[in-house]
Amino acid sequence: MKDIDPKALFRLSVLGPLVSREHLSRGELQRIVRHLAEQHYAIPGSGRVRIAEKTIEAWYYAWRREGIAGLIPKTRADRGCSKLTHELQEAILAAKRENPRRSIRQIRQLLEAAGQVARGSLSRSAIHRLLQQQGLSRLSGSSSEPQERRSFVANEACAIWYGDVMHGPTLTLTGGRRKTYLVTLFDDASRLVAHSAFCLGETALDIEGVLKQALLRRGLPRKLVVDNGAAYRAATLQGVCARLGVVLIHCRPYAPEGKGKLERWHRTFRDQFLSELDVRHLRDLADLNARLWAWIEEVYHRAPHGGLNGITPLARYQQDLQKIRTLGAQATQLDALFYHRLTRFVRKDGTVAYDGRRFEVPFELSGKTVSLLVDPHPRTVIGVEDKDGNSLGFATALDAIANQQRPRRKPLAATPAAEPRGAVCSNLIELAHQQYHGKQED
Repeated sequence: MKDIDPKALFRLSVLGPLVSREHLSRGELQRIVRHLAEQHYAIPGSGRVRIAEKTIEAWYYAWRREGIAGLIPKTRADRGCSKLTHELQEAILAAKRENPRRSIRQIRQLLEAAGQVARGSLSRSAIHRLLQQQGLSRLSGSSSEPQERRSFVANEACAIWYGDVMHGPTLTLTGGRRKTYLVTLFDDASRLVAHSAFCLGETALDIEGVLKQALLRRGLPRKLVVDNGAAYRAATLQGVCARLGVVLIHCRPYAPEGKGKLERWHRTFRDQFLSELDVRHLRDLADLNARLWAWIEEVYHRAPHGGLNGITPLARYQQDLQKIRTLGAQATQLDALFYHRLTRFVRKDGTVAYDGRRFEVPFELSGKTVSLLVDPHPRTVIGVEDKDGNSLGFATALDAIANQQRPRRKPLAATPAAEPRGAVCSNLIELAHQQYHGKQED
């Protein structure tokens, strides 16, 4: 299975607020695009942090035409031509959007100081015309103006899931005291906990493990709303969601209001579970999770919920069972969807390294770079693939002792061809031998 281009995944994550909408009212596209262009991003392979409105809008229409394939970067047909005018326009617009209060004089000074334009070569009128065309010549609104927020509820279960991590208790485990983290996926319409688990970290791998169990237990969500943490922006998580047709949406940084229902559940969890938990009864992490799952299924899911007009979360979820998307045939391939692909160089002895261990791969791959296919949860190695996702064979744990008796393949010796009579000898020594002894016989 071929990896999805990381830049395409990044562009899809930027478009989250757009692609998650089934319908856009008049003027809403421009408003959302303008809002997205004001955000800061960790752009793969670039030092920039802002994205132009035109670029975002082009990505959106490409996604509508071709899906995620339309977001894969394509080589420009006009690469190599001069782009001075275009680059200068982008620089002017970026400078204005970064600080809407910058005057034309300040923008020109900034570009000259950065060496993007020769001193005195850029006229004020040229900057003014460009800003006017883009609607940036006048200030609109205020940076202190509050963002409009409205309470809403999804129309059916599994329409929207929220994902987040909260700090859990500290346990005494083998090796000392360890802090735990509660990773949760929460359904908007029913307030059902799709799955939740205490982990010893808050990495992308921990989140993927919880997501995998939630998919098996509760079906496929249409949207998954998460925060902007590095774990939630991991390419592996974005790839899983893209393959399953789940729209991954990242909330604005420092805006927990976007996941208000999950934040409310966290408060209930602290008041009802953590306040009653006696860590002296816990031997390990499995003990803690066993109590967590028992409380969720027997207490929380079966308690009448005020936000559901007295219906329990489980009953509300069951009302929409016929509408929920199931994994279907994908259930048998779910493990493969969560596999990680790690770039590895095959050594001369036909081995690669993973997790402090060495694995043997087909010997003909020696000296080549391959993708090592691993199941990261049990930390097992599946095999090796090429860059296009085609299998190149299995990978087995190295058994150096057994290799002492293992027969080696040797290169086949070339069979010498019979020399025709009268043929000139191609070996200098044999030729000298024939000439020397021929003279002696004469």
